[in-house]
Amino acid sequence: MTVNGSDDVLLVHGGTPLEGEIRVRGAKNLVPKAMVAALLGSAPSRLRNVPDIRDVRVVRGLLQLHGVTVRPGEEPGELVMDPSHVESANVADIDAHAGSSRIPILFCGPLLHRLGHAFIPGLGGCDIGGRPIDFHFEVLRQFGAKIEKRADGQYLEAPRRLRGTKIRLPYPSVGATEQVLLTAVLAEGVTELSNAAMEPEIEDLICVLQKMGAIIAMDTDRTIRITGVDSLGGYTHRALSDRLEAASWASAALATEGNIYVRGAQQRSMMTFLNTYRKVGGAFEIDDNGIRFWHPGGQLKSIALETDVHPGFQTDWQQPLVVALTQATGLSIIHETVYESRLGFTSALNQMGAHIQLYRECLGGSDCRFGQRNFLHSAVVSGPTKLQGADLVIPDLRGGFSYLIAALAAQGTSRVHGIDLINRGYENFMEKLVELGAKVELPGKALG
Repeated sequence: MTVNGSDDVLLVHGGTPLEGEIRVRGAKNLVPKAMVAALLGSAPSRLRNVPDIRDVRVVRGLLQLHGVTVRPGEEPGELVMDPSHVESANVADIDAHAGSSRIPILFCGPLLHRLGHAFIPGLGGCDIGGRPIDFHFEVLRQFGAKIEKRADGQYLEAPRRLRGTKIRLPYPSVGATEQVLLTAVLAEGVTELSNAAMEPEIEDLICVLQKMGAIIAMDTDRTIRITGVDSLGGYTHRALSDRLEAASWASAALATEGNIYVRGAQQRSMMTFLNTYRKVGGAFEIDDNGIRFWHPGGQLKSIALETDVHPGFQTDWQQPLVVALTQATGLSIIHETVYESRLGFTSALNQMGAHIQLYRECLGGSDCRFGQRNFLHSAVVSGPTKLQGADLVIPDLRGGFSYLIAALAAQGTSRVHGIDLINRGYENFMEKLVELGAKVELPGKALG
C-alpha cells in the first residue's frame, strides 16, 4: 500500500500484543547510497534486497533525471541500473525533489566525475539536530571542486579531474564518510580519511565500490585510504538487512508484550542492541533466517544507556527502546551523544502518561560534545507507567515509529498524524502492523 497525503492519519487502537512474522529487507542507510554509486560505473549495476521506501524512490527518480535507466530485476526487490547515458538534468526537475531527502548531496562527487558539474537543491531530512551540509561542500572543495551558491541551491564544477586529499572528520559522520568514498574512488591519487564512520552500512558500501574496481583499505584506527582509479565498472550486490528497522520491531514486541519473528534480521550487525535488549529483560532467539524477539513475562529492568557511533549503541535504536523503557521498573538513564535534539519526542510520551525528565547535563559515563552547549540531550525515564491513547504528531522517522509503538502499547485510541514520514525508512509498515495483529485503521478505511 502506498500512503499518500490524504491518508496521513492513522487511528491506532492500543492494548493488543503484536504477534507474528514480518520481513526486513535492505538497509535504508545503505541501499540509496549503493544506488548513487551506480552512477560511477561504466557498466550496469544490479542491486538486490531493495526495500520499497521513499528514499529509494527519490534516488531512483534522480538517477532517471540524469539519464540512468532503472528497471526491476529478475527477483522481487532487485533493481538494474544502467549509467551508460548520464546527462545533465533540468534544474526545475531536480528542485522538485528538494526537501524530500538529504541523499541528493551524495550525487555531487559522481556527477562531477561523469559530467564535470552538478546542481544540488535545498535539502530535507529529519529534524533531529544539526546535520550541517557545509562540511560536505568543504570536502568537495578539498578535492578541487568549485562551488557557487545560487538562490535555488548549489552549483558545482570540476574544471579538471578531482584530486585525492587528506581529510580528518571532526566527528565520525556517516554522511561525510559516504561523501568522501563516493568522490575519492575516481579522484587522482590517494585520499586519506581519518576519524571515519565505520558502521556496517559504510562497510557494505565499500564492498559495493570494491566490486566496481575501487581500491579501499580500512584501518582499525578509523582511517580509510582510497587509491583513485581511472574507471569503474558495474556491480552485483545483495544489500545487508536493515538492523535499525529490525530493532524497531524488537522494541515493539517488548513494549506491547508481544512476540515478533523478524525475518532477515542479522545478529552480527545487532550485537550491541541484543546485549542491551537482554539487559532490559527482553528475550530473543537467533536462527539462520532471522531473529525472534519477545517479552518473556515479568518485570522489565531499568538500565543506563549511552548512544554512540558504531560499534556503540546506535542513536536510531534509542527512540523505539525508550518507549519500552517506560514499562521498566525503576529509573532508566539515557545519554544521547549523536544528535542533540533527538530526545524531543519524549514530550508526547509524557502526554500519554510516561514520566520522562530531560536534562542539559551529560548523564552518561562520560562528557560529550553537547555537554556545554545547552541542549536537552539526557533523559531519566521513571517506570513502569500506563500509557493512554492521545493525538500524536510525528516529528521524525524513528520518533514517528516510536509514537506508533507507544500508541500500540497504550490503552485506548490514538490518532497518529504525519505517518507518511515513516515511509522514508519502513517498507510497508502498515501491512506489517496488520500482519502482527495490530488494530489500526485509516479514517474511513479499516486495515486490521
